[in-house]
Amino acid sequence: MERFNSQGIGHSELLITAKGTTYHLPVKPEQLAETIITVGDPERVPMISRYFDKISFKSQHREFVCHGGYIGKKYLLVLSTGIGPDNIDIVLTELDALANINFDTKQINPQHRTLSIIRLGTCGGLQPDVPTGSLITSSFAIGMDNLMLYYVNDYNTDERFVLDSFMQHTRLTDKPVEPYIAEGSIVLRKHFGAGYTNGITVTTPGFYGPQGRVTRAQLRYPYLTDAFTSFSSRDLRILNYEMETAALYALGKLLGHLCLSISTVINNRANDTVSQQIEMDIDNMIRNSLQIIAEI
Repeated sequence: MERFNSQGIGHSELLITAKGTTYHLPVKPEQLAETIITVGDPERVPMISRYFDKISFKSQHREFVCHGGYIGKKYLLVLSTGIGPDNIDIVLTELDALANINFDTKQINPQHRTLSIIRLGTCGGLQPDVPTGSLITSSFAIGMDNLMLYYVNDYNTDERFVLDSFMQHTRLTDKPVEPYIAEGSIVLRKHFGAGYTNGITVTTPGFYGPQGRVTRAQLRYPYLTDAFTSFSSRDLRILNYEMETAALYALGKLLGHLCLSISTVINNRANDTVSQQIEMDIDNMIRNSLQIIAEI
């Protein structure tokens, strides 16, 4: 079945609403910003936009809440993605469509538009010396989900080296789980130095079993959390667990966008602690990161 021809992308391949938005994201092409902040929780969107000098618009569809506005002269979008790599597939694909596909003709625009997409999220820490409240920038993200099995995905030299080392260390070779890896944007990460700890992030498709949490169900890989904590490569350690970053990085790379994930540690798995001031930790991440993002 032909999916793309001289008439453009098929109508059922990219759905456009009567309002001129993509099927899921409540954003029109003219509302798109060059810099987009993504968060998982829809309620975190106003936590960020309250620091804007001016809010231009607000919109919502399902779990996708979007506020557009300005800090000084810099126009930004903040958008909630919901939880998990499957939602990142939707968000990244539709943001790219807003940037690089003509909605009237369904043709790909001749000039590629590169977006800067910065995730501000929460995570579980995996190192005892990275306590709750710490801010982590993800240099690499290793995906334990299956999203990238559906895309043609190549690795650079550093990605291949880290992934091969990871597979050997975790004994996941020839197992049903097929991890993938992607590197975040060095261009964006270089702006986040003092106050941020840089390392590797593991992205999982679930919060409990996939992150080694034991409640009542028996785990197939009970050793993995300890294996992640003891892994290092390229002088980087695995610092945290979360549920979106690897998908963000891998799809962003395929589509030609700059992506960076910043997380605040709300619980530490290595020493079994939970932050007693989660909302303050999140607000600290937002305020510190916005100050930098506004200047990029």
